[in-house]
Amino acid sequence: MSGRPPYRVLIVEDHQVVAEGLAALLNEHPELRVVALASSVGEVEHLSDVERVDVALCDFWLPDGTGAEAVAALRAHQPDVAIVFLSADQSDQVILTALEAGAAGYLVKSAGGADVAEAVRRAVDGEILVPARQLAKLLSRRRENARRSQEHARRLDSLTPRERQILALMAEGKDNRDIARELSISYTTVRSHVRHLLSKMGARSKLEAVVRAADWDSPSIGA
Repeated sequence: MSGRPPYRVLIVEDHQVVAEGLAALLNEHPELRVVALASSVGEVEHLSDVERVDVALCDFWLPDGTGAEAVAALRAHQPDVAIVFLSADQSDQVILTALEAGAAGYLVKSAGGADVAEAVRRAVDGEILVPARQLAKLLSRRRENARRSQEHARRLDSLTPRERQILALMAEGKDNRDIARELSISYTTVRSHVRHLLSKMGARSKLEAVVRAADWDSPSIGA
């Protein structure tokens, strides 16, 4: 390495043994120096305006929040700090959240020590450490999820106020005759409304419609 000082590293990890092991590992590399450890979002908030760092190596799940929240707290005072996540969680949503928080890379905790040290160095140099193919796959899944969410919202928005009422009563376990009595309408009219709302929701049964409405978590149901 050139004559520049070592990169200053913050480790954010709530398991003390893991944090100390990572610190020992990184400190074996002369171009890296661990200057602080934090075990929670709150500790990062306390440290962020006191200890200047070049890069943070951060777990995603912390006792009082997420690594994304810890990163936000850190970058409120140190906007140029590089971020690398090191977590056991490999779910697409968590990785995307980490990248949206500004992470240069995301490693799983089974990664080798040399890989972790290399990722920390490269992150400070401004490199993106997520393989292009994996990033493209994640973004594709996110677009598909967004498309589905929009489709779900469109289907729910297409329900009339009466259909929403009936769907809400169906969710309470009431059958068509119960619904007819409660709404003071005919049984035949209820059946007609049920057929229409099933068609709009792409459901084959009343149970499926109720489950879909719950999964889609629409505040408009029952409005």
